[in-house]
Amino acid sequence: MVDISIIIVSWNVADILRDCLDSLYASDLGGRAVEVIVVDSASTDSTVAMLRADFPQVTVLAQAENLGYTRCNNIGLRAAKGRHLLLLNPDTLILGDALAQLSAYLDANPSVGLVGPHTLNDDGQTTQSTRRRFPTRRLAFFEGTWLEPIAPAGWLRAYRVEEHDDRATFPVDWMQGSCLMARREVYDQIGGLDEGFVMFYEEMDWCKRAKDAGWGVVYIGAAQIVHLGGRSTDQASARKHIYFNESKLRYFRKVYGSVFAGFLRTVLLLGYGWQLALEWVKGALGHKRDLRRARVETYRAVLRSGLKVR
Repeated sequence: MVDISIIIVSWNVADILRDCLDSLYASDLGGRAVEVIVVDSASTDSTVAMLRADFPQVTVLAQAENLGYTRCNNIGLRAAKGRHLLLLNPDTLILGDALAQLSAYLDANPSVGLVGPHTLNDDGQTTQSTRRRFPTRRLAFFEGTWLEPIAPAGWLRAYRVEEHDDRATFPVDWMQGSCLMARREVYDQIGGLDEGFVMFYEEMDWCKRAKDAGWGVVYIGAAQIVHLGGRSTDQASARKHIYFNESKLRYFRKVYGSVFAGFLRTVLLLGYGWQLALEWVKGALGHKRDLRRARVETYRAVLRSGLKVR
């Protein structure tokens, strides 16, 4: 019997994926049987060759085209045989017995459906904010937008569940998907990730559907990983902005309805228009022209996309 199925989606990240797998196989799994499934989304680097040469124990599901993060995770979930299903980013490092702790907590707490670890930044010391409450309507206009620096601090602290010690264990609404473990019963009941989210917000939606079905979501502070962050999405900056905002609109449409999502879309587009104008003026005045030119092109791409509500 497979105890933990570990699903990793890769796209042109051969070197950091190797480090991730090395850390995983060197970690203390507490005697649990694991399978590792890498779904490669049409990488053009050496990822697939590296996996087949150096990690023959890994199941490699190489895709002929770039299908996106969410669809690839679902391919991995469908292939998985484990009692517990772990979505793991390739730019992570497993520390100690983190995965065994997550699995043991699910075994000991049958009402809990999903768990996530205490995530550290690449310095291995400071905490990366990965635990969350579900966002409110008002927070939608601030979190992840150019207005975030002026958001009331209490709103963001509450959203990020900052009142708890990072090393504690406590219930949350959702955990970021860099390392998120679900019990199979959750997957069997609610299905996989919503493929309307190409990337971003898909784990929030998954946790929301699980909680609506009666399952708990818990942060495990004693289980630690390192997350380097954004190594795949950094390769496509304009698309990253578009995917993030379109996924945001999809989530808020699902939760709060089409009228609210339409209003939010208008505000987001106005914000990008303002940012574009500001960056153009700064560039025209000679301030960091290459940077300003790159940002103007990114914001133009976002505006041209229209931020569809999927």
